[in-house]
Amino acid sequence: MSTGTAAARAFYGRWAGLYDLLATYVPGVGELRDRATRALDLDRGDTVVEMGCGTGANLPYLREQVGPEGTVVGVDYTRGMLDRADRLVEGEGWENVHLVHGDATQPPIPGPVDGVLATFVSGMLADPATAVDGWCDLVPDGTVVLVDAALSDERAAAPVNALFRALTVLSTPPTLRFRYDPPPHDLLRERVESARGALLDRARASYREERVLGIVRLTGGRM
Repeated sequence: MSTGTAAARAFYGRWAGLYDLLATYVPGVGELRDRATRALDLDRGDTVVEMGCGTGANLPYLREQVGPEGTVVGVDYTRGMLDRADRLVEGEGWENVHLVHGDATQPPIPGPVDGVLATFVSGMLADPATAVDGWCDLVPDGTVVLVDAALSDERAAAPVNALFRALTVLSTPPTLRFRYDPPPHDLLRERVESARGALLDRARASYREERVLGIVRLTGGRM
């Protein structure tokens, strides 16, 4: 679940096609992406960076917010993911969307920028609080938005939590292990809460929203 290893790169590269399908066609995911990009409160002509852009599912939403006169930068450390994102950008002819091969924990972005978005990334980082702190440094006068998923504390979410536990194990490299210590869903929740706490500590104004019975959390912080 941590970035920076050859094994993790290979894992996510192999599953780029499936990830692309899930990221695009799961019911409600389009609405979530639209809500997340709107929470950035961007203006036309702004510059926005997506940390862990994956196959590029958020790029059209971000470009819509900043317009053709703005700039969108997508950062990802998995070449297989970026290859698919690059085909999207080239196919659409977006000259103001740029893709960078790099680690979200040390993004090769000079800054300052007007917004940073990270969807389902914080839980993959070994030290999410430090990463989020660095993202906030890039945005001296703008918004950082995190979208993450973790186990819910709501009683009604028990069936969804069971499915989420299974999906978490399947998405944790390597997938052939029967037992993890600590369980990946517990580690994921710890990291998501750490990232959210770091953002709220830095923000002068914040916005929080939960969906899917509390599984999906959207957190925005205005610097």
